[in-house]
Amino acid sequence: MKFTTSLKKNHEFKRVYTRGKSVASSHVVLYCLKNGYNANRLGITVGSKVGNAVIRNRVRRRLKEIYRISEDMFSKGWDLVLVSRVRAGEADFKEIRSDFLQVAAKLGLVKQPGLKKEC
Repeated sequence: MKFTTSLKKNHEFKRVYTRGKSVASSHVVLYCLKNGYNANRLGITVGSKVGNAVIRNRVRRRLKEIYRISEDMFSKGWDLVLVSRVRAGEADFKEIRSDFLQVAAKLGLVKQPGLKKEC
């Protein structure tokens, strides 16, 4: 990921959860918060309800790849936490990608005409 580093620490995730804005879809929930840097920071969370370790890691890899191929469309300077929902374990790549881009556009992170900016 060219313009993005990872969120690693628990307090970084908590700060985005408590102070940030969020939008949910059937497969993902996206939290965002301005970070004051010239790059985005991404954290991915896949809970144990999604499935066993193989399924959780598959969902995590898909979410990371979806962000990587869409990274150029995002404005810089955001902390993003992407939380997988249970249905993401059964969904294919295209469904998750369309949901992710839709919630990102609703938060104003991706430029798409006709969608409201909230963040």
